[in-house]
Parts: sequence; structure tokens; C-alpha cells
Amino acid sequence: MTDRQGKLIVFSAPSGTGKSTVARKVLERVEGLEFSVSATTRSRREGEVDGKNYYYLTKKAFEEIIDSDGFIEYEHFFGNFYGTLLDKTEAAVASGKHMLFDLDVKGALNLKKHFPENTLLLFLKPPSLQELKKRLDGRESEDEDALNERLKRAEFELSFAHQFDHEVVNDNLSRAVDEVTALITDFLSKQ
Repeated sequence: MTDRQGKLIVFSAPSGTGKSTVARKVLERVEGLEFSVSATTRSRREGEVDGKNYYYLTKKAFEEIIDSDGFIEYEHFFGNFYGTLLDKTEAAVASGKHMLFDLDVKGALNLKKHFPENTLLLFLKPPSLQELKKRLDGRESEDEDALNERLKRAEFELSFAHQFDHEVVNDNLSRAVDEVTALITDFLSKQ
């Protein structure tokens, strides 16, 4: 146990905004910042380690945690549950660990409700919806329907951006990483 409480940094962004790339670069730059490990019901893949890649739970165990309000947020997609464990997050804060989360907008806002003084919400925005469409098209991984669904989801997510502590436009990766790193460093320096 430490006197210094841990801080929680949350990234939210529409798919295709570069959130994973920015997060990876920020983790390389900000000493003492760790990526939060989520829980899932999906099977462990070869080489994955419980507690490092995910906390692997049975469907029954996951549902019991849902019933006891043990998740900050959770989702069900592609037949599996994924969620952020409240007890692991409380333990990180209590032990002084600084954690980086990649959450959807509702999960981010819910985390801030649980830990209002310890949480920094960062919303990463594309330069425009047109640019986002171009980036998603460039992936060539989805058909037109799936692409349109992602763009609708992006518009929904963008409607929450004003509720975040900071909005950062990723129109230049290097500049966006510098801006996000500065915001996080400033937040972590305040106790």
C-alpha cells in the first residue's frame, strides 16, 4: 500500500483514428504507465498469458461478476464477453499504479464516475469523417455495409467527445503523440 494513488488514463476514439498506435507510442514514452488488462470469456490463444494479455474467465464466472456489479464496463461481441474489472482497477489505484485504458465512450465515462479524481479522459478524433472513411477504406478489410456501420458508430462516439477532459485531433501522428504525452505527463505530475 502506498500513500500515492494511481491514476487512470483513458483513450476513446472511433475505429480508424489511430488510437492503438498512439497508445503504443505513449506507453513507450511515459515511464511507469501500464496498459490495463481486461477480462474476457474468449479462449486463450497460443502464447497468451492469463493476467498479462487478458484475465480469462468462464462465461459463468463472467456473468457472476456482472451480477455482483464487479465490472466498470463490459461488452458482448462476436460471442464473447470483454470487460474492465472493478477490483483490479481499485487495486491499481490503491497501490499507486498508473494505468492506460482503451475503452469505448460509455466505458470511459463510467470509469470517470467510479474514479472522478484519478481519471483523465482523452478523446482521439479523426481530422474529419471524410478522412476517417478514407483511412477505413485503405484497410480494405470490410465490405461497404461494414464500413457504413463503422462510420455510423464513429458519429455516435464523436457526439460524446465534449464530455471528455481533452480532445486531440490525430491529423499528424507525431504531433498527436506529443500532445497526448504532454497531457498525460501533466496529469500524472499532479498529486
